[in-house]
Amino acid sequence: MRLIQVTASQVWRGHEQKIIYLYEAFRDLGYVEDQWIVCPKESEVYEMASQKNMQVIGLDFNGEYDLKFAKSLKNISEEKNADVVFIHNSQSHTLAVLASLFYGMKAPMALCRTLIKRVDTNFFRKWKYNYKGIKKIICVSHPVVEVLKYAVKDHSRLSVVGSVTDVAKFPKQEKTGLLHQEFNIPEDYKIIGNIAEFTGFKDHYTWVDTVEILVKEKKLKAKFILVGKGKLEAEIRQYVADKGLTDDIIFAGFRKDVPQILPEFDLFLFTSNNEPTGGVLLESYACKVPIVAANAGGIPEVIVENETGLLAEVGNPQSFAEKTMQLLNDTALQEKFKENGYQYLLDNFTKDVIAKKMYDELAEIIN
Repeated sequence: MRLIQVTASQVWRGHEQKIIYLYEAFRDLGYVEDQWIVCPKESEVYEMASQKNMQVIGLDFNGEYDLKFAKSLKNISEEKNADVVFIHNSQSHTLAVLASLFYGMKAPMALCRTLIKRVDTNFFRKWKYNYKGIKKIICVSHPVVEVLKYAVKDHSRLSVVGSVTDVAKFPKQEKTGLLHQEFNIPEDYKIIGNIAEFTGFKDHYTWVDTVEILVKEKKLKAKFILVGKGKLEAEIRQYVADKGLTDDIIFAGFRKDVPQILPEFDLFLFTSNNEPTGGVLLESYACKVPIVAANAGGIPEVIVENETGLLAEVGNPQSFAEKTMQLLNDTALQEKFKENGYQYLLDNFTKDVIAKKMYDELAEIIN
């Protein structure tokens, strides 16, 4: 297989990391004859792929309807004799369709979809999901499939390949006191944390409300750490201040040392209310951090209730607080979740496992 992965994304989140993971796995496992990444030349993906000496082609990018980008994609697919063009975000979906429609790109296309979001909101969006050149839409979880069924006429084109993480990136599983030292946290205090962009569906409001209950009603000796950045950060900071929790909640900002700081958490508290899967939950498994997460979206496909973690009622801080206390007060349950979660990760969500599933899906298009 000769494969082109294309994205127009200029940020760095879980899906962009997935492109890199797949490139590495396809290469290391010998699934592809050759492969390339096509992306904006100023993007985080381009920088990361370049650092890793991957075959990456950077293009000028001027928006979702950039015909020059579309034409370049068509030319690259012909020059590289690509068997499949694998599309990784909404803007590159549009560009790939334009490359096919206006410039005659012949390579069949597959789309990777990770968001639980209706796409039948206007004619063009619905049309591009049904475009004849898109042979497969590979989704990260079943809730993503279900929401796409409103738009996609041929449901046989929809399939599920789960989320992925690289276990080798998370070798640390023991606490070293790193966060206690950095933020001057007393040694006998627990650390309850979350790693998420400050955006609506991550539901930081419920997270803060849960902390309020734990601090004011449960008298828990703990500090609560939020890792990440985003457009709602200032709003959440003000919400924390209004509730008098400034001394309890630490805003740690965007961190590049997640593999080092995540194992310092005594519990990972994840309140996201519309999560496709939650890649950070897999990272918590890798670091053997017990989890309390929302019973929402694709999270139940990652967290097996009472086997690998606890699921709380969406948007209900009382439910989250009760589950948190249940887990913190039960050492045996914590150990069960750590071991079961780690094994569940190895069995279902490693680079090797997901790359094989993804390759099989892409190979079907060629065959």
